Amino acid sequence: MSVCLFNSPPTLSLPTPAKRTLNSILDTSNNWTRKTLLGGAITGALSINLLLSSPSLLALESPSPSLEHSQSTEYLCREEETQQDFKVESEAPQVVTNEGIVEEAWEIVNDSFLDSGRRRWTPQSWQQKKEDILSGSIQSRAKAHDIIRRMLASLGDPYTRFLSPAEFSKMGRYDVSGIGINLREIPDENGEVKLKVLGLLLDGPAYSAGVRQGDELLSVNGEDVKGKSAFEVSSLLQGPNETFVTIKVKHGNCGPVHSIEVQRQLVARTPVSYRLEQIENSTASVGYIRLREFNALARKDLVIAMKRLQDRGASYFILDLRDNLGGLVQAGIEISKLFLNEGEKVIYTAGRDPQYQNTIVADSAPLVKAPVIVLVNNKTASASEIVASALHDNCRAVLVGERTFGKGLIQSVFELHDGSGVVVTVGKYVTPNHMDINGNGIEPDYQNFPGWSDVKKHLSECNINRQG
Repeated sequence: MSVCLFNSPPTLSLPTPAKRTLNSILDTSNNWTRKTLLGGAITGALSINLLLSSPSLLALESPSPSLEHSQSTEYLCREEETQQDFKVESEAPQVVTNEGIVEEAWEIVNDSFLDSGRRRWTPQSWQQKKEDILSGSIQSRAKAHDIIRRMLASLGDPYTRFLSPAEFSKMGRYDVSGIGINLREIPDENGEVKLKVLGLLLDGPAYSAGVRQGDELLSVNGEDVKGKSAFEVSSLLQGPNETFVTIKVKHGNCGPVHSIEVQRQLVARTPVSYRLEQIENSTASVGYIRLREFNALARKDLVIAMKRLQDRGASYFILDLRDNLGGLVQAGIEISKLFLNEGEKVIYTAGRDPQYQNTIVADSAPLVKAPVIVLVNNKTASASEIVASALHDNCRAVLVGERTFGKGLIQSVFELHDGSGVVVTVGKYVTPNHMDINGNGIEPDYQNFPGWSDVKKHLSECNINRQG
């Protein structure tokens, strides 16, 4: 799982140079980088959306090919290792030069940046920029950060930007697990998928309890996680703030195995509010749900709201996404699936990196089948547009309000080795009906609130035309 949609720092001994990424949507990376997909429009300290990835995630990440290789050679399978106590070795602090920080940021863009149509980026021009920038010494860290800001600004992408260490640390609220880890699904040589910890919040709950980057997650509160997705397992890890969860991890590729108790530290607040309303001149009721952002709690709390409203007799649903600028892309994807039939398309993603070239489909029956109205306006953006287009294009909902914002780009958040970070556009998403959202937005079916008979007729005709 890599989800998308914005998060916080990882750690551990990584091959040098190495990049660390945020806790959000959970992705891997190119060469020696780690990414986090975040979804959402830029707002406040969070100038992106994570996907997540992971979220997502907002989320963290780290090296891919080099990490896997180093693990296969570093951890030798010896029976006596399984009996040893888990010990964390102290690490010598790495010396991070000003030139190294600038080159690290340059490399992230070189590996992953997707030009969203402004045609300002080419491999040749980017290589020349590196040679020009690093031709002399950089005297201070402030100067290095200023160079990175100007370097990213030259791309002409409003969502690709620099994060100071203080700004980067604020993204911890997008931790999708609640214990400060990012999980990634990694296939082994036999084709079986393992869940690896490929990102850790520095000094977060899991790190403090002894979890380390590269560990394989085996179980959560005694439940085997084999065959589960990273997003599913992140949901298992979540729980009330300051409660404990017991996880079993395997250190390295072949042991030892440890059972570790971790105290949850959720920072995210519920973005969901809901109520049941009686339809005028009718015995039917409508369940109204307001979703303010796509954070770590969005899907779980939305499910609770929908089930309670159904139990109380809701025959119709209103999902209010007005002024919702986005958040974790993966949360948007998983929420879309709650309304769709198995096999129906949620979204297409595209990017330079093959990991962003995907067709995402629903994988189970819908939670509700009742007609839905989705309320949108010009501040409905990113992950919100994923949900709106998925429900609209699959004839599950009508859209009411104003044309949406039109942010169809995916950002990843990367931590640099001095605690600062960069937000980089790495992909874009396209609706199930193959419409490019970015810069266009989504036109609603109605500007004013329709009658429910009109909604049912519209959805019926939509399904007939779709099948025909």
